[in-house]
Amino acid sequence: MEHYTENGYDVLIGENGVPVKMWTQGVPVDDGAKRQLLRAAQLPFIFKHVAVMPDVHIGLGATIGSVIPTKNAIIPAAVGVDIGCGMMACRTTLTATDLPDNLGHLRSAIERAVPHGRTSGRRRDKGSWHDAPDTALVAWSGLVDRFDAITEKHKSIGKSNNLKHLGTLGTGNHFIEVCLDQEDRVWFMLHSGSRGVGNKIGRYFIELAKRDMEKWFINIPDRDLAYFPQGTDHFDDYVQAVEWAQDFAFSNRTVMMRNVIKAAREVLSVPFDAEVEAVNCHHNYVSRENHFGENIFVTRKGAVRARKGDMGIIPGSMGTRSYIVRGLGNEESFCSCSHGAGRVMSRTQAKKEVSLEEHLDAVKNVECRKDIGVIDETPSAYKSIDDVMEAQKDLVEIVHTLRQVVCVKG
Repeated sequence: MEHYTENGYDVLIGENGVPVKMWTQGVPVDDGAKRQLLRAAQLPFIFKHVAVMPDVHIGLGATIGSVIPTKNAIIPAAVGVDIGCGMMACRTTLTATDLPDNLGHLRSAIERAVPHGRTSGRRRDKGSWHDAPDTALVAWSGLVDRFDAITEKHKSIGKSNNLKHLGTLGTGNHFIEVCLDQEDRVWFMLHSGSRGVGNKIGRYFIELAKRDMEKWFINIPDRDLAYFPQGTDHFDDYVQAVEWAQDFAFSNRTVMMRNVIKAAREVLSVPFDAEVEAVNCHHNYVSRENHFGENIFVTRKGAVRARKGDMGIIPGSMGTRSYIVRGLGNEESFCSCSHGAGRVMSRTQAKKEVSLEEHLDAVKNVECRKDIGVIDETPSAYKSIDDVMEAQKDLVEIVHTLRQVVCVKG
């Protein structure tokens, strides 16, 4: 493996394949992620090079924090199973002095307004709707016809949580936050994706791609990098399904945000306007774009589009800062930036190595869950958000710096 530095980023070159350009100076990158990136770079349809964001870490199939440009093919695992996962943030006319002394009331109101978490078994899943509210029904009415067209050909996708998950948060690193910016103005921010239906679509097509590789006797450096060549039936079906799931994810965040704002209005004594500034962006998705004069597919798994002027959101962890950013349009990164801080500990490792006392100290200034069940999301499980932002200063500029005062997790 060859390694050198140019123009503010590191470059890896394996025995075969295109270069891997990494905006990772000053942040740790594990060797497993590097090997995974070099395997992806070997695929014959990769366009120009693979771009890597500073929050990079090993993922299932494809590396999280990677930007994979392709011609005439798409890798379903490079999008992943949380299709369309992303962020939404809205600035309000509220300021810090408008918030109650007891932020627990605001947190409880948000938790009542948005299903979150998950329960399994015969009981109704607390993370889904029992009866979908009007906000979800209206959004679903704009999605259902396309969904029916997809499930007519791929019936098992229909056996998924779709409408019942529209406007719900989920688990893991998904969250809703109330934040203050550098001028003490109040923002609502949330992180979620396409929920159960996106997971079903992702897993279904990843397995379908693997079977196609076997059927056509195509050897690839990693079975999880199975792909659909353009022009095949499964390619067209996947594009149709993944674009639908991305629209579902966008709507999911919009419905949640409306319900968060409504809940806050019921609790706060001060009337306010929301969506003074609003950003809604994916960070697990595939997009048709033009780069270096050619039309290609760009798959971002844990990365945000950052064309010149594009607004994006880069969250830290539940005890650090987050950023509203503006893209600088760096073509070498395929106009991309990181989607967060990026993990340095697996969830299992964090649960083993971080004590509850350490976690409580890290989130002492945030109204949030402070129990053993969220240790895997503790701030020390993530890279330094300051180092991550420094490593990508030629990709984005910071517009607002946010610090959370309320955090809701599943």
